[in-house]
Amino acid sequence: MATTDIFTRNNVYQHFQVLKTNRNKRYRAGEFFVEGVRSINEAVARGWHVRSFVFGGGRLSDWADKLLRTVRTEMNYRLTEELLQELSGKTDTSELMAVIEMREDKLQRSLLSDNPFIVLFDRPSNRGNLGTMIRSCDALGADFLIMTGHGVDLYDPDVVVSAMGSFFKLPVVRVADNNALWGFVADVKREFPDFRLIGTTAHKENPVQSVNLEGPVMLMVGNETMGLNQNFKDRCDLLCTIPMAEDSYASSFNVSCAASILMYEVMRQRSAARRVSEEV
Repeated sequence: MATTDIFTRNNVYQHFQVLKTNRNKRYRAGEFFVEGVRSINEAVARGWHVRSFVFGGGRLSDWADKLLRTVRTEMNYRLTEELLQELSGKTDTSELMAVIEMREDKLQRSLLSDNPFIVLFDRPSNRGNLGTMIRSCDALGADFLIMTGHGVDLYDPDVVVSAMGSFFKLPVVRVADNNALWGFVADVKREFPDFRLIGTTAHKENPVQSVNLEGPVMLMVGNETMGLNQNFKDRCDLLCTIPMAEDSYASSFNVSCAASILMYEVMRQRSAARRVSEEV
């Protein structure tokens, strides 16, 4: 692929920095900045469009050399070692970084499995929690994650890093219009009549282990500070909570921790149901 050499902090270099720090300009360009072997490998493996690779002028590893030779990009950029170190967010400078095209946000039937399991995160306010939520959704079998309301940016470098390779594997759909969300939910309910919306709360409601989560479900998790908004709660079929020790000082879990526990319960119940059906 064609390569351009960058020797100064010119417009191209400044654009790379902007992709790392400026949410609005990221979306205007429709691309985001990625570093990390696992993330780049997964992005390539999952068919994300890599617009550019950014690398230094020194000797590259076999891994980086192969990607530069085999992945079709629009333009690659070779930086001086000083500029590469300045651009990299790591103590040990990344030898290869990537500029990757964002994907369209679209709720669609093709995202659903035969037994739908959706997770909704309302107004996430912490980048690390969002990244962890993406990893947990991937690890615990969710079909995809929905983000609603105004919150942290999905494509912030800290989110991508904390989600690790799961960022590029798990579909994440940002929904700005709640009418579109409820329209999609209505479509899912028509296809899966027993599809239920399960809200989560720190207050004492139905203990999660007593809730049947074997069928089609959407777990709805609220903002770290304010919890699930009232409109979402009103649409839930029921609210559940995670029981805590009676003498616990803690009154709630970290949101990504709580979501992981709830998703594990979904996976546990479904795995147990499959084992029973296989034994019959």
